[in-house]
Amino acid sequence: MADSRLSKLTNFFELVKFSHTIFLFPFALASVVLAHYVRPITWGGLFWIVVALVAARTSAMVINRLADLRFDAQNPRTANRGLVTGQVSQPTAWFYLAISCAVFILASWQLSDLCLLLSPVALVWIMGYSYSKRFTSLCHIWLGAATALAPVGAWIAVSGAWDWRAVILAISVTTWVAGFDVIYACQDLEFDQNHRLHSLPARLGLKKALWVSRGLHLISTIGFFALAPLFGLGSLYLAGVSLVSLVLVLEQIVVAKKRANIPMAFFTMNGVISVMFFIFLAVDCWIRG
Repeated sequence: MADSRLSKLTNFFELVKFSHTIFLFPFALASVVLAHYVRPITWGGLFWIVVALVAARTSAMVINRLADLRFDAQNPRTANRGLVTGQVSQPTAWFYLAISCAVFILASWQLSDLCLLLSPVALVWIMGYSYSKRFTSLCHIWLGAATALAPVGAWIAVSGAWDWRAVILAISVTTWVAGFDVIYACQDLEFDQNHRLHSLPARLGLKKALWVSRGLHLISTIGFFALAPLFGLGSLYLAGVSLVSLVLVLEQIVVAKKRANIPMAFFTMNGVISVMFFIFLAVDCWIRG
């Protein structure tokens, strides 16, 4: 029985790719740190923000697996996913989706009336990404914007109001995610073309798509630097963003040299970027008091 429960838990974490939350949490927590100077956050507020982030990420991944089930079964790269192999049943996946959506709305309600009001909009946008590849090559921007809802939502949850400075962080996160998602989509270039799925690599070809990715990462880098004067961040933060910029350049070089390096660039380097960004920002804010 214990082995069965462990297997189910393992299948669940594989279904929702829980390890990928490393791309989401650091930027959301960075937003919490910045918003803390507008209005101090409570431990209860931080708890519900984390719950909301986990629930939103789970919802997005489950609906993505359900929406792409037919394509995943035909794609050799994704044919071993739990829903395809039957390790996770479709009814179970729909149950996970319903629970995660309910938990997200509950967490939003606990945070503020504004968060509760915006929660259905956020869910529609987050889950809508899974279908965007059917009709637009801008699906990468869609995913980036969906990810950027995390720091924006965290800001609203802490401060209780909208602040235009949060837009700069949101744009930076959007273009950062979109840039590496374009890289990731290069793995399925031929598959997307053959199945009439829209992605920038399928539409533009590998070389042009990678140039778009570089442009997106340039925008995100400019945005990260722009946060310094907006929030009064110091030299330590600027040093951190300089390192982030260097890793982004290395990521592009690694992918340009060998397409087989895409998984490493996607998981390892972007994980380093998000964690590095948060650490340097948080320490800089802590030093400044």
